[in-house]
Amino acid sequence: MQNQAVELNSVIYNAANQSFEALATVYAGTSSRSFACAINAPIDMSFKDAAKGLSTQALRRFNGNPGLSSVHPLGIPSPIVRAGRSQPRKVIDAFDMLRQLAA
Repeated sequence: MQNQAVELNSVIYNAANQSFEALATVYAGTSSRSFACAINAPIDMSFKDAAKGLSTQALRRFNGNPGLSSVHPLGIPSPIVRAGRSQPRKVIDAFDMLRQLAA
């Protein structure tokens, strides 16, 4: 059995649904898989117990039917994207353009 680590991000309490919700990422081997997890629980539940329940749900989904999930291979850097642009914009120097027009 391989060792699986669980990382919980954006843990919140949804008062409308009376549940704790989080984005759980399970790391195993050379890949990771992210799941949106939620457990029904009262607002006064300790964070430790909520984290344990969310982690258990993430591991069950990882080992069983994943449903909707996101898979990320580790070790392959993704290209840096800034503000939705994949390539940097070419900046035009206005003074250089005027010099070329005057010449």
